[in-house]
Amino acid sequence: MSGELRNEDLQHMNAALGLASRGLGSTFPNPAVGCVLVNNGTVVGRGFTQPGGRPHAETEALAQAGKNALGATAYVTLEPCSHHGQTPPCAEALISAGIKRCVVAMEDPDSRVHGHGLELLRAAGIEVDVGLCRHEAEELNAGFFTRIRHGRPLVTLKVATSLDGRIATKSGQSKWVTGEAARRAGHMLRVRHDAILVGSGTAVLDNPRLDVRLEGLEKHSPIRVVMDGRLRLPLTHDLVMRAKECQTILMTFKDNEPARVDAYRDSGVDVVSLIKDEYGYISPAAALRELGERGITRLLVEGGSHIIGSLLKAGLVDRIVWFRAAKVIGGDGVAASVGFGLDQLKLAPKFHLTSVSKLGDDIMETYRRDL
Repeated sequence: MSGELRNEDLQHMNAALGLASRGLGSTFPNPAVGCVLVNNGTVVGRGFTQPGGRPHAETEALAQAGKNALGATAYVTLEPCSHHGQTPPCAEALISAGIKRCVVAMEDPDSRVHGHGLELLRAAGIEVDVGLCRHEAEELNAGFFTRIRHGRPLVTLKVATSLDGRIATKSGQSKWVTGEAARRAGHMLRVRHDAILVGSGTAVLDNPRLDVRLEGLEKHSPIRVVMDGRLRLPLTHDLVMRAKECQTILMTFKDNEPARVDAYRDSGVDVVSLIKDEYGYISPAAALRELGERGITRLLVEGGSHIIGSLLKAGLVDRIVWFRAAKVIGGDGVAASVGFGLDQLKLAPKFHLTSVSKLGDDIMETYRRDL
C-alpha cells in the first residue's frame, strides 16, 4: 500500500472484488473490474464491468451514486483507465464527480493505461492508495493480464477422470465418468470463461454442445472453438448447425479443400487456417495467438487427450481443474493425455494444488502452474 490502511478499506475492496467476479466470461477483451463508492461510511454506488467490456465499473458506480459521489472514496480493483476509447476515461469521470480518495488494488499493465490513470488522479489532488488485495486482483484478471503480457488467453484444462486417470473406457464410452454435482461445477466453469475448446475427436465422439445448460445462465455460454485439422466435423453436427446463434470458431490446416471450407462458412462457422506444428498437428501456440488477437482472455479446454498433451508439452497450460470420480476404469481405458516423450521427471510440467472440493462422491482439485 502506498498510504495508510484504514479499518474499512479491506471490507470495501473485498466487496469490489466480488462485484468484479460477476463479469468473468462476459467482459472480454476488457478486464473484469469492480468499483464501490463510499461516502461518510455509507456505500453510495456499486458497479462492475458490463458484458462486452462497457460500461466500465466506475461509470456504473458513479451513475448509481449521482451527487453522493462528491467527497467519496472509490475502491477499484484495477487502475482506472486514462485513454479515450468507446467510453471516456474512468479516471477523468472520477475526478469530475469530485471523489476525494481512490483505493486501487493494482496498476493496469495495458500500455494505454499503466500508471497514467493514477497520475491523473494524483494531479487532481485525489489521495491515491495502491496495492490493497493486489494478489486477489491479479488472480481475478489473470486472463486479461496473460493476453496483455503474452498475447494469448489464460488456459485452463478441465479434466474429468476415474481414479486411475482415464477419461473413457476402452470402447470410448465417457458419459458419464463423474456425477451430476461435478457436471454442474463444470458448467459453472464454462460461465466464467470467454471460450471453450475441444479437438475434433472429442467433438465427433462425444457430440458436445459446449454451451451452458444451467437454468438462468444459458446466455453466458462461451464461444465454441474446435481444432479440426482435417475437417472431420460433420456439417450436421450441433457445433455447425447452431453456429449462427452460438459463435463457433473452427481451426484447421491451410491446405484443406476450399469447397469444404466454404460449406462450414456458409453455415456460419468462423473458419481459421493455421500452420502445423512439428508433429503434423495444428500448432497450439498459433491457435492461442489467434484467440488472443480476437480478445479472448480466458480459455477452457475440455479435451481430447491429443489437445491436452500438446498444450502441456508446449508449456501453455496455466490452470487445471481436475474432477476425479470414485471409480476405476483400468489401464485399457483412454488416458487423459497422450504421451509426450518425457524420460526424466525433472522435465515434467509442474503445478501446485490450490484447492480441493468434494462434490458428491467426486473430488474437484484445482491446480496452477508453477512459475
